[in-house]
Amino acid sequence: MAHKIWLVVFLTTYTALVTSAQISLDWWQTTVFYQVYPRSFKDSDGDGVGDLNGITSKLDHLVDAGIGSVWLSPIYKSPMADFGYDIANFTDVDPIFGNLDDFDKLQSRAKELGLKLILDLVPNHTSNESIWFINSVKKIDPYTDYYVWIDPKYDENGNRVPPTNWLSAFGGSAWEWREERQQYYLHQFVVQQPDLNYENPRVVEEMKNAIRFWLDKGVDGFRVDAVPYLFEDQELRDEPLSGDSSALPTEANYLNHIYTQNLPGTYDMVQQWREVVDQKTAETGESKILMLETYAPLKKVMEYYGTQERPGGQFPFNFVMIEDLNINSTAYDFNTTIHEWMDNMPSWGWPNWVIGNHDQKRVGTRFGPGKIDIMNVISLLLPGSGITYNGDEIGMVDEIISYEDTVDPAGVNAGPDRYQLFSRDPCRTPFQWDNTTSAGFSTSTKTWLPVNPNYLTLNLEAEVEAVTSHYKVYQKAVAVRNFPTIQRGSLKVVPLSEQVLAFSRELEENPPFVVVVNLGDNKENVNLAVDDFENIPNDLVVYLSSVNSKKQQGSAVDKSDLDLDPEEILILTTSRGYICVVHSLLYCCAFKLFM
Repeated sequence: MAHKIWLVVFLTTYTALVTSAQISLDWWQTTVFYQVYPRSFKDSDGDGVGDLNGITSKLDHLVDAGIGSVWLSPIYKSPMADFGYDIANFTDVDPIFGNLDDFDKLQSRAKELGLKLILDLVPNHTSNESIWFINSVKKIDPYTDYYVWIDPKYDENGNRVPPTNWLSAFGGSAWEWREERQQYYLHQFVVQQPDLNYENPRVVEEMKNAIRFWLDKGVDGFRVDAVPYLFEDQELRDEPLSGDSSALPTEANYLNHIYTQNLPGTYDMVQQWREVVDQKTAETGESKILMLETYAPLKKVMEYYGTQERPGGQFPFNFVMIEDLNINSTAYDFNTTIHEWMDNMPSWGWPNWVIGNHDQKRVGTRFGPGKIDIMNVISLLLPGSGITYNGDEIGMVDEIISYEDTVDPAGVNAGPDRYQLFSRDPCRTPFQWDNTTSAGFSTSTKTWLPVNPNYLTLNLEAEVEAVTSHYKVYQKAVAVRNFPTIQRGSLKVVPLSEQVLAFSRELEENPPFVVVVNLGDNKENVNLAVDDFENIPNDLVVYLSSVNSKKQQGSAVDKSDLDLDPEEILILTTSRGYICVVHSLLYCCAFKLFM
């Protein structure tokens, strides 16, 4: 009884110190989505490949980190030509990951821990081993027109040639000839991934049924893969050259994809899927969501929000920090990039910030190891939903993979001289849990991709035990997201110099937070007493600092005379705000300990 009274005291103190604004946010607006790449997260059976039972065994890590939602990259039945993105059956689990019973166990454990569960939806294509495609090749109805089949063209010498110049994202023509059918089929990715024909109402209904299947099993939503590719130009016009001098004529960037991406039908299709998801939301009373992968020009990305009357996804992924920023970006560049999204988003839209995923070089590789804390904190404390790729919370970096060890088709197809430009293997290496065999990922010394040898010192167990670490910085940054100021507060972004960026989060009657970051390699002295921060009190203290910082948590700083070490980031708040944070963390610790 005594410990419960103590818990009530902490909770009462905390709620008395923080006044919550009377605005209700949904779970997906306040959570952090954690992307698990299943092949690389945890292997439970010693075959060197991650699986569902392995993920289930490690869900406690997500809870400890403060994560609220786990998103799984594809687990569906697949020949694995593109490691799960070539789907043979949308309503079954591939044996390499387990089975539907294992999925049910994973989902049950996630719900016990209060975690939402999101699946990848890969609607643009199937595997060429799907029964749909096998029957379509043979023109067996109703599958005859499930895919994009086109008659050949002939050159001046009478030779058969593809119907257009369209190129695959993985290199080479996007068209493949099938002798049996005497037609070409479209594959905008690898040849084993034939594009579905969304002009066919049966295909539309098939995908809606797949969505319904998983919603009926209780998943909380989907991350939708490769959305811009769903529809193609019905006039089969050749695409113009992009002008990218670095691209070879066989590489996707050689063309400007105006006839194969972001066509009007794509937006309508997303809105139709949203209607299916919203039907389940109305049925269960719990919000189900769509997150959209939409690499595209910003104006076209914003259209994926849909309209207030007919919404698209809850949000399209925001890749501006991946596409527009790098290790040499200045505070002015960061300011421009942040405003680029916030100023162009619909007034009723909800933001998000993506800094890493299974297709991109890791944060610590793109920006350098010294900026890992910087990027994690910025992405978590800007307005909107948080998104983290597994391993970024501990600062994992890319491993150099030889061409002989390369398995990613994007790298293999590019050849030994250019594979490093395209291979995604380096960011997909196994999660580094500890310093035991294969970084604690597997009992096998042979894993599907080599483990980064830095696991001996860079691993979760070591970072949990350390006084300070990337992981502990990440945990504390996630914890701050529970405060109304971060969830609903206003945003002001100020470049204080070429290398120093600051932004504030303010909400009436709640403690403000100020994030200050030195992006440069030299010490900087800055003045926070600027007009944009005029409402920020002078009694600022350090709530959180990066691993390389010498400033202690709770120490006071001079608002008008702040020294910053190279690549140092600080989260500052008022004395009152600091007390709120401390009481909140103590409450959470007490809850885990006693309840």
